[in-house]
Amino acid sequence: MGYEDVYRAWQADPETFWMDAAKAIDWVEMPSRALDDSNAPLYEWFTDGKVNACYNALDRHVENGRAGQVAVIYDSPITGTKAKFTYAEMRDKVALFAGALAARGVTKGDRVIIYMPMVPEALVAMLACARIGAVHSVVFGGFAANELAVRIDDATPKAIIAASCGLEPGRVVDYKPLLDGAIELARHKPEFCVILQREQKPAALIEGRDVAWDAAQEGVAPADCVPVEGSHPAYILYTSGTTGAPKGVVRPTGGHLVALNWTMKNVYNVDPGDVFWAASDVGWVVGHSYICYGPLIHGNTTIVFEGKPVGTPDAGTFWRVISEHNVRSFFTAPTAFRAIKRDDPKGELIKDYDISCLNILYLAGERADPDTIHWAQRTLGVPVIDHWWQTEIGYPAVCNPVGIELLPVKVGSPSVALPGFDIRVLDEAGKEMPRGELGAIVIKLPLPPGTLPTLWNAEARFRKSYLTTFPGYYETGDAGMIDEDGYLYIMARTDDVINVAGHRLSTGAMEEVLASHEDVAECAVIGVGDELKGQLPLGFLCLNRGCNRPHDEIVKEVIKLVRDKIGPVAAFKLAVVVDRLPKTRSGKILRGTMVKIADGQDYKMPATIDDPAILDEIRLALQPLGYAKG
Repeated sequence: MGYEDVYRAWQADPETFWMDAAKAIDWVEMPSRALDDSNAPLYEWFTDGKVNACYNALDRHVENGRAGQVAVIYDSPITGTKAKFTYAEMRDKVALFAGALAARGVTKGDRVIIYMPMVPEALVAMLACARIGAVHSVVFGGFAANELAVRIDDATPKAIIAASCGLEPGRVVDYKPLLDGAIELARHKPEFCVILQREQKPAALIEGRDVAWDAAQEGVAPADCVPVEGSHPAYILYTSGTTGAPKGVVRPTGGHLVALNWTMKNVYNVDPGDVFWAASDVGWVVGHSYICYGPLIHGNTTIVFEGKPVGTPDAGTFWRVISEHNVRSFFTAPTAFRAIKRDDPKGELIKDYDISCLNILYLAGERADPDTIHWAQRTLGVPVIDHWWQTEIGYPAVCNPVGIELLPVKVGSPSVALPGFDIRVLDEAGKEMPRGELGAIVIKLPLPPGTLPTLWNAEARFRKSYLTTFPGYYETGDAGMIDEDGYLYIMARTDDVINVAGHRLSTGAMEEVLASHEDVAECAVIGVGDELKGQLPLGFLCLNRGCNRPHDEIVKEVIKLVRDKIGPVAAFKLAVVVDRLPKTRSGKILRGTMVKIADGQDYKMPATIDDPAILDEIRLALQPLGYAKG
């Protein structure tokens, strides 16, 4: 069956489609039905089934002939450490650590916060919670104490599992003082903390509250898997939003297992036993879905990589990992490839490695501009597949379904909606837009299994954030269009569509043009206030390493490019060269914060920002243009 056949089969009978997909998971009690619509528009899936996520990720493979297969590869260029763990070894480690948590009173439904870097123990902690039915909430290692405190108060964890430190190129990030500060600030206090002592910076433990990772497991019995309902939360993951209080996305266990397992073959085109690598972090949704759960549920080998695309030690580190560990399918963010391209514009470093094992590259997390895609295609010599999803959704909603059928690639589009997703483009009144016209991207309810059913302890906020603007639809917050062939184009966040003298223009379209300039490594476009036209676009340019041309020449050239490609209607006359762009730790550019700086407004320091000093650099760069006066 081709893509059209599979998509139509889902449309014709979603119940049968998802019940068939559910048969690939091992259930303690098979659900009697897929969709539970008794509380619409709050939908749930597989509610009367019983299942365990850890059993599906580890035990069943040990019992079915994969005990000796490598489950997890740890590769840390920062510490020079490499290790491999089989499915049997991971099962035993997880069962013992789950026993340690259970011995201290953690039971089904209790929340456990995990505050760890990219080490195998982070996966052990996640799966140990799943084994005993506890609900984990991973917080990106190194988050500031006040942000961690907000999450502690919202999730009210019985326990916190943390490492003593995390490692960045050239520096050690001391986690324990941040954890201690967060617990002091939080109204809710955990009953105990388990601390993984790392030799780079061991931490002082607080007697009576803290216990070392190894000591916690002494003399305890391994825990068995605890069956949970299909709708039982597997985890809470707080969105890395740049404004307002974080939203606790809830992930239900049954749909999570079914959907992730389905995507491993149908989307990522890997077979059990293949090595799959998602170069992300366990603190983000990609780390949950495609470092921890997805590959292991499907019987793949997954990689835990503690490093960066550049600087550990150079822009060839991804190629080394792919070559050394025989990676078949690779997933990372466009921002990682832009960093590699900036340091190694001609892709010279890849010549040192044999990456013939690699079949395909997937990009997601930020819009993948055509220039980056073309560069990746030339450099790697494999198909480059952009795809689109969100923390809330949990897995790809729009992608070229390579494991079903490789459709024609349209650079600039993440391709087509996958089964489960009926995607529409609406105007502000909720009317469907003609093909090729820009509007708000929405998904017709119900959302498929594994997507968020609600927000943790915040149903009213869930309804207001996602279900109210367009009744009957989930509001994605993204803007774009669908072409005549049904391909979706994500052009911007809804609030990145700017209004220039009455014309609705996509900043993403302008960024594509800027990125096509040979000297531009990375760029961003924001809308700044203008008395005459309402808003004007303003471009930020990061240049390739080694580019010594005068900045004003490059600025003139990109202004002309936008005028030629988009037209005078864009009113693009402002651009500035900067050394770097402000981003979240997951690589998203903080455009909203940049707008506030440009317009001289007050702003809250984003909790997820990679380096706060960049905001001062942006302010200084804008002042000669007459902006950032506040």
